[in-house]
Amino acid sequence: MIIDCHGHYTTAPAPHNEWREAQKAAFKAGDRPPSYPAISDDEIRETLEANQIRLLKERGADMTIFSPRASAMAPHVGDESVSKAWAVANNDLIKRCADLYPEIFAPVCMLPQNPAADMAGSIAELDRCVGMGFIGCNLNPDPGGGHFKSPPLTDRFWYPFYEKMVELNVPAMIHVSGSCNPGLHATGAYYIAADTIAFMQLIEGNLFADFPTLRFIIPHGGGAVPYHWGRYRGLADMLKQPSLEGHVMNNVYFDTCVYHQPGIDLLAEVIDTKNILFGSEMVGAVRGIDPQTGHYFDDTKRYVDALPISEAQRHAIYEGNARRVFPRLDAQLKERGL
Repeated sequence: MIIDCHGHYTTAPAPHNEWREAQKAAFKAGDRPPSYPAISDDEIRETLEANQIRLLKERGADMTIFSPRASAMAPHVGDESVSKAWAVANNDLIKRCADLYPEIFAPVCMLPQNPAADMAGSIAELDRCVGMGFIGCNLNPDPGGGHFKSPPLTDRFWYPFYEKMVELNVPAMIHVSGSCNPGLHATGAYYIAADTIAFMQLIEGNLFADFPTLRFIIPHGGGAVPYHWGRYRGLADMLKQPSLEGHVMNNVYFDTCVYHQPGIDLLAEVIDTKNILFGSEMVGAVRGIDPQTGHYFDDTKRYVDALPISEAQRHAIYEGNARRVFPRLDAQLKERGL
């Protein structure tokens, strides 16, 4: 199988997005938001079959690990009650996508994080979603939307949530949302910066000594990390930390959301195969056609197919690693005889 570990519902039905705008306006005005709209199965099918499902089939993938639109999670908007209602609406919609196309979509949830909140609400939502068949979550290391005021991921602030992740045996993709910092373009600066910052936080701490089975996916090819691998190896040494292989790389994985061949070549050369999961983030941050190749930038399967690696390595990137990092997905696939 070819499992895309990084998909978002960027094409959600218009009434869903319109309700979000009404929710934000109501909070600003001090009013109650309207009731969430009725969205038919046909409306959901139309948005998926014309977009994610069509592109998966055209590009040769089998299924995608699917979560709410990352840039719209926006935990910095409103208070925790706003974040909770928005998370529930999004996660319920993702659940409906997975129910309609269980062979294509494996659901991952967003969390009702908020800069002023602890992780109790997120723990409850993760528990609820896993109970509905979700296989993981998106964890935002910077709920403030681009100002990085939250404690590092190694801080005990996060520990109750990690304990729930371990209990439920689910991984988290470290994924920020929209930027409210005018100096940080969301997908071109903020995302890549946050990926890189998260990795450095993990180097500085000793999180995996406390949680040896905790698993994180750092998306977008790991941000700047593979390109500066020598820097991070050297910094670990200067900080008197163990080598990266034992200190973080038994627990941290990178996806292939890197949108040109040299970038994927570098990723595969620098990072061990066991730490790479196939991902495309389509339909997502970069949707156009590369004029140099004539193919879509986010058609990342082409780049992985072109890697000079063994078939065993390619299988690990396309399927084996995802099933290992997402054991609940592996169990679901085995139930289907796959």
